[in-house]
Amino acid sequence: MSTFNILVVDDEPGIRSGTKRILQNFKVDYPFMDEQIDFEVDEAESAEAALEMINHKVPDIILLDNKLPGMQGVELLEIIRKNNIDTLVVMITSYASLELAVKATRDGAFDFIPKPFTPQELRSSLENITKQLFLKRMTQKLNTEGKQIRFQFLSVLSHELKAPLNAIEGYIRIIRDKQLGDKVETYQDMLDRSLERIKGMRTLIMDLLDLTRIESGKGVKEYKKVCLNEIAQTAIDTMRPYAIQKDLNLYLNSSEKCCLQADLNEMQIIINNLISNAVKYNKEGGRVDCTIKSDKGIITIIVADTGIGIPAEDHEIIFQDFVRVKSPETRNISGSGLGLSIVRQLVGLYHGTIDLKSTPGEGSIFTVTFPKNL
Repeated sequence: MSTFNILVVDDEPGIRSGTKRILQNFKVDYPFMDEQIDFEVDEAESAEAALEMINHKVPDIILLDNKLPGMQGVELLEIIRKNNIDTLVVMITSYASLELAVKATRDGAFDFIPKPFTPQELRSSLENITKQLFLKRMTQKLNTEGKQIRFQFLSVLSHELKAPLNAIEGYIRIIRDKQLGDKVETYQDMLDRSLERIKGMRTLIMDLLDLTRIESGKGVKEYKKVCLNEIAQTAIDTMRPYAIQKDLNLYLNSSEKCCLQADLNEMQIIINNLISNAVKYNKEGGRVDCTIKSDKGIITIIVADTGIGIPAEDHEIIFQDFVRVKSPETRNISGSGLGLSIVRQLVGLYHGTIDLKSTPGEGSIFTVTFPKNL
């Protein structure tokens, strides 16, 4: 439960103590709130005393009388506005007039509560005020966090795209200036490297589109019965030419058809990523085994390889955005660093789990489980 602090500024002891009694067990609860909000009430008999308390601790809400001994309520309101004090002020006064209302509103008052007020009138007003304050702070939090996330995202993205673009530009300048002569074949290696860099950037862009679609929840999904065995076989067939170059053996182990009500594209992304990684990060002459099985309402997909493996300290961060384990073995392997992050998010959408077991130099085993009856 969250607690909002209310400061009652009024020279009438009855108003201060009455407000405290009315709000003693009062709680505000809306469907969009994670928890109820209750209230802690402090008192000040003058604007000067209130200002001293505000300087020590800023209340969430101030119930402010205008007619006070010494400094008036609207004067305190003006100080609060000029100093950008993050509190919500509500005027409580029997001397309310159009002129006062205009001035108080101009100086930042949120609302008026005329007195004398009934307990129900005070609670009703505070219920609305609390909702507005809660939504305001949620918006501020989302804006702050959103800006930070966007900054981090764009920083990483620009870094990921800058290196391949610089490399391609360098190769093109060498070719344009014919620095190695007039024979086209002399530049074949540079052309191949440029194409590989372009392929890497295209992969990054496609992965970013997948990630954006998943996180926004706006992608078009078509749920139907999909066969995971068939998806895995297609992924293996697609990777086989690359596997042949590395002298890898690919195996699909499954004795029964395992099907789910799912979006075909999302299941393809999960299985393609796992099998593609198992091939890319494998050793010459190694093997990849994809096992799909069903037992007791659980479908399990296991992709095991005999590759370079992943150090234990990287097992958790490997599923974060833009993370790639850097080592001499991975230096020449292209990738966006988003594949496993996307896989984990998609698996979570289907109430599944993903687990990693890996030993450097020996290989990795990724295990994905789905409840069969989604």
